Amino acid sequence: MDTITLGNAEITRVVELPTKGLARDFVFPDVPMDRWCENEDWLVPEFLDPAADEIRTMIQTWLIRTEGRTILIDTGIGNGRERPAMPVFHHLNTDYLGNLAAAGVRPEDVDTVICTHVHGDHVGWNTHQVDGEWRPTFPNAAYVISRADFDYWNPANGHRTRSGPRMANVFEDSVAPVHQAGQTVLWEGDHHDIGAELRIEPAPGHTPGSSVVWLRSGTDRAVFAGDLLHSPLQIVEPDCSPCFDEDETGARATRRRVLGEAADTGALLFPAHFPGPSAAEVRRDGSRFAVTEWAAWR
Repeated sequence: MDTITLGNAEITRVVELPTKGLARDFVFPDVPMDRWCENEDWLVPEFLDPAADEIRTMIQTWLIRTEGRTILIDTGIGNGRERPAMPVFHHLNTDYLGNLAAAGVRPEDVDTVICTHVHGDHVGWNTHQVDGEWRPTFPNAAYVISRADFDYWNPANGHRTRSGPRMANVFEDSVAPVHQAGQTVLWEGDHHDIGAELRIEPAPGHTPGSSVVWLRSGTDRAVFAGDLLHSPLQIVEPDCSPCFDEDETGARATRRRVLGEAADTGALLFPAHFPGPSAAEVRRDGSRFAVTEWAAWR
């Protein structure tokens, strides 16, 4: 398993789906081709496949063990889901729980699940099927979800969303069951603390309730950025937006703010979907940003 130690915290990458390609012009339909060409020298081959015209991405979650606690940031896609508008997510059958076990964690060991936002590839393993019913996968965990996203994606509230059919069944099978079980913590305001070392802060734009999780342990810093970025290109071109952002203008402002905070504090940046080294230290580069160093896993 890939692990990094920051201060007192041990961070383990738990993979659900390994690296695969997604059509570049689907994910980033409004980003000119010359932006990609200008950055091919460092994006290829880890993050961009020019021959296939695909960006490289993966589905992974972050396991944090600190202060005697076991915390999971995001839970991937999940098995057996009805996702007709998202073929990559439809009726998966992965060994994610086996990968979690390989990291030394059973579902009952997890005491906190943090959902950076409510999208189908971040909340799926919140639940699993038992006798045909969706039940919480992590029976002893508090599931921490922003109230803004909980309300926005609740079909009962009738919001018109950019994601539309891509979110079919997600709330019903992956969010509502843990809420009905009394295991959700719906947070709101300018932050929510998870112990002394972890703090959740709003990062709206990708979804109304998108959040980032800051780790401060000893002198080390990290930020788990969810879907703030879908490609490292957005570090050097932070105004580039994917088709998945509900509010592109808000997401751009949030991306610049969080990248700036990460650069100024020396925080290791953990986006949800970067393959390969996945995490990076960043620095300011004029009005943009640049990668100082990629993470060294052990």
